[in-house]
Amino acid sequence: MRTMILSLFLIAMLAFSHSGLACTNILVSKGASKDGSTMITYSADSHTLYGELYFRPAGSHIAGTLIDVYDWDSGKYLGKIKQVAQTYTVVGNMNEFQVAIGETTYGGRDELADPKGIVDYGSLMYLALQRAKTAREAIRVMTELVAEYGYASSGESFSISDPNEVWIMELIGKGPENKGAVWVALRVPDGYISGHANQARITTFPFQKVNNWTDLKQTVYHAADVISLARLKGWFKGEDKEFSFSDTYAPLSFGGQRFCEARVWMAFMRATPLSKQMAPYTEYARGVKSANRMPLWIKPDEKLSVRDVMQLMRDHFEGTDLDMTKDIGAGPFVLPYRWRPMTWKVDGVEYVHERAVSTQQTGFSFVAQSRSWLPAPIGGVFWFGVDDTYSTVYVPIYCGIQAVPPSFAQGNGDFSKFTWNSAFWVFSAVANTAYSRYNDMIWDIQQVQRELEGKFLADQAEIDAAALILYKSSPRQARDYLTAYSVQQGEMTVNRWRELWGFLMWKYNDGNVRTSQGRLSQPPYPEAWYRQIVKDSGERLKVIKEDKK
Repeated sequence: MRTMILSLFLIAMLAFSHSGLACTNILVSKGASKDGSTMITYSADSHTLYGELYFRPAGSHIAGTLIDVYDWDSGKYLGKIKQVAQTYTVVGNMNEFQVAIGETTYGGRDELADPKGIVDYGSLMYLALQRAKTAREAIRVMTELVAEYGYASSGESFSISDPNEVWIMELIGKGPENKGAVWVALRVPDGYISGHANQARITTFPFQKVNNWTDLKQTVYHAADVISLARLKGWFKGEDKEFSFSDTYAPLSFGGQRFCEARVWMAFMRATPLSKQMAPYTEYARGVKSANRMPLWIKPDEKLSVRDVMQLMRDHFEGTDLDMTKDIGAGPFVLPYRWRPMTWKVDGVEYVHERAVSTQQTGFSFVAQSRSWLPAPIGGVFWFGVDDTYSTVYVPIYCGIQAVPPSFAQGNGDFSKFTWNSAFWVFSAVANTAYSRYNDMIWDIQQVQRELEGKFLADQAEIDAAALILYKSSPRQARDYLTAYSVQQGEMTVNRWRELWGFLMWKYNDGNVRTSQGRLSQPPYPEAWYRQIVKDSGERLKVIKEDKK
């Protein structure tokens, strides 16, 4: 049994390998949600991350058991750590107690990397989920692990939630021959939302003498040496109250603002359309160094539903100066994506493509919903999707389930070949087909997306109620019921998406567009695109008319 558990953990760690340098998180406190849920989101964006739904069953372990740790990005073996006596079931990035964790990598000062560190940021997340019953406990587990074994990654921001609280934590190593990490964790105030996207965001914070993990009134935790290390390195000389974590350990750059902070700015913009709280920070999002820095959290104009939060994860800066549908790079069919690289030069002048929340290289994304008024197996819903957030479907995966939908399951497919049995490949097939005639096809896609997600959300109260009745007499039967429901919805969604791909091929084959009655039409390019063609090469394409004699 011990060998099997260790083997499963090894396979899991190798499967998680991805580049964490392009992710987006949104954090929603209880008081900021319509139903009193806490929510965090995460898009795991990487060109090399295969989207799948991880599952780790709970386990009891013999004292003295050691487990191997492998780097989540590279699969490199890092070392061994002690296993705990009891681990909890983890579905994706949420455990059976409704604790959820997401991340974004900000990098920070290169000299703080520890080549001897054993626990990387990915292992930190999943080890904490296996060991923690609350968000505060997860923070304690993560920081104690790096203190004991050393931190193997660069600077990282984490979103950590449970049914009652949402926390943002930022962490970075202490350099070679200096085991551990410096870090700060702040609770998002009730009624507020926060976000992070590959740029450290915590600036000043109230310095605490003691981290009291049982004091629920304590809203900030931090490493004892978070300021003293900066003083020792010569990076900070002011008073403690003036110390800024971000400005010290991950100073802002143009890229940090334009490619990273702009995504948070956009989410905040969407959440405050009436109060226009983000208007003063437009220049900051554009990368102007002297502009006012954006706040760590804001109060949304209205409380957010699960659907609202899903929609915050679907964005290309539409309606702003950074709108990716407006420049010539969008092509005739208004494609809001740009292929890499993101920066490029013409005649020695450097330019950029925007980096939006929605991007083509997403492996998986989620909205983790935790609800304090329900038993944990029912209260936690891990709304999970694969590939591009704009065209994915968030499927309800209850945190108390015992198995995941086969089409989404870890190990069902990889990047070595395409297969229709894999949810990731099916969603990627639909998305990549749409990129060829985006402004038309995306409407067809979103119609089915709304149909599926709308039904999931409409049915949620009924599913909760049925599960709760079962739970009162038999928690195991409730788990079985939720497992069957989650698996069924996942498989149904993938089947529906296969059908959608076939429909798109039929409707848009060879540049034609079929009507609802199946008749062929051949709509022209938009006039603006014809004008661009004329501007670029009009004389060559101009019809030659001979004079009549």
